[in-house]
Amino acid sequence: MRRLPFSRRSLLAGAGVAMAARRARAWNREQKIGKDWPIYDRTEEDALLGVLRSGKWGRIDGSRVVEFERQYRELLQVQHCVATANGTSALIAAMNAIDVGPGDEVLLPPYTFVATLNVILLQHALPVFVDSDRATFQMDVRKLEARTTPQTRAVIQVHLGGATAGLDESLKFTKARGLKLIEDACQAHLGEWKGKKVGTLGDCGTFSFQASKNLNSGEGGALVTNDEGLYDRAYAFQGNGRARKVTSATLSGWVMNGANLRLTEFQGALLLAQMTRLEGQSRTRETNAAALSKMLKQIPGITPQVIDPGCTRNAWHLYMFRYDPSGFAGLPRAGFLKALQEEGVSGMGGYTPLNREPFLKEVLGSRHYRKIYGDAKLRQWHEQNQCPENDKLCAEAVWFTQDMLLGEAKEMEFIAEAVAKVQKKAPELVKRG
Repeated sequence: MRRLPFSRRSLLAGAGVAMAARRARAWNREQKIGKDWPIYDRTEEDALLGVLRSGKWGRIDGSRVVEFERQYRELLQVQHCVATANGTSALIAAMNAIDVGPGDEVLLPPYTFVATLNVILLQHALPVFVDSDRATFQMDVRKLEARTTPQTRAVIQVHLGGATAGLDESLKFTKARGLKLIEDACQAHLGEWKGKKVGTLGDCGTFSFQASKNLNSGEGGALVTNDEGLYDRAYAFQGNGRARKVTSATLSGWVMNGANLRLTEFQGALLLAQMTRLEGQSRTRETNAAALSKMLKQIPGITPQVIDPGCTRNAWHLYMFRYDPSGFAGLPRAGFLKALQEEGVSGMGGYTPLNREPFLKEVLGSRHYRKIYGDAKLRQWHEQNQCPENDKLCAEAVWFTQDMLLGEAKEMEFIAEAVAKVQKKAPELVKRG
């Protein structure tokens, strides 16, 4: 039988194979990799009780949301921050602040959560997909030019999983063409590009504080920007169109259309409490991700995500790698994930191709879209929005969630050992079918 490409001694810090097996059984039966999420204590309890007892539960008469906005913009070193009900709401506010509407085209990656697409469709704009770079799991910014038309209004660049790639190129590209760049940093809290926080380099950045996120209040979001005019419009939109500063010139205060996308005081208080943990948790994820990558790179068939040199800090909301069945005797990815689960490690296959979602055909075939764009344009859309590299990525990606990176160093060793054990058993698993 082929020898493993790394020493079990180096992985398990001197423990033998028998100890590794005992450890696997123990984790399988008694523990989970990483930490239970969310993490909280009296800090969060006191914060929530403080809001409850104040009787001021909404941002209109409360103070916690305003204080969170102040602390978050200081953390990111950005001039303006407006909290929203969730990350999707932040993106909706961004779309309206930059005036995306019917007839406009917005460029986006096909490897992202559906919200990135939905906010474009809500504006009755046309989503245009830019294929993925499989190595980085990010949008291939070298392909922006080919997807741009005179109708292009904006680019949404998603910092997927907490990393980013090619941000200098997309900033240069959008500036040269007079386009808006929205950074979807919903998974990238504390991520950095060349020492600057992501979300602060484009026209605006959006963040999510949904329950799975590294900074979490169950639901919640924020839009940040250095453009005061864009901030004023985003602030107004999330408050049903009411101006941030009501003057005699604005009369009633309503200055634009809008929606109620406000964050509650309870969520603001939770975020202030959770922010006290953010930096320490981020450092733990970074240390564990580096150790895990070093071990997994030694296993044929496993290719960890390549981090662009410009990404000077990865938030590690997701730990992602590509799985090649040829390194595992032809074992399909589904079989690999099942076998990994049996070893006590939970992984997932990640996103499916967003540009191929069946509902898109229904939306773009609706009477609204046909009236705006015409049948010929929509037929052309279906022909052109193919992303072959992303199709491959969706078939080979494997994810570990951020809470798995909050464990001890020995747990990273356990993960790598579990992957190696699956590789060792792969011929037998394939034979069994």
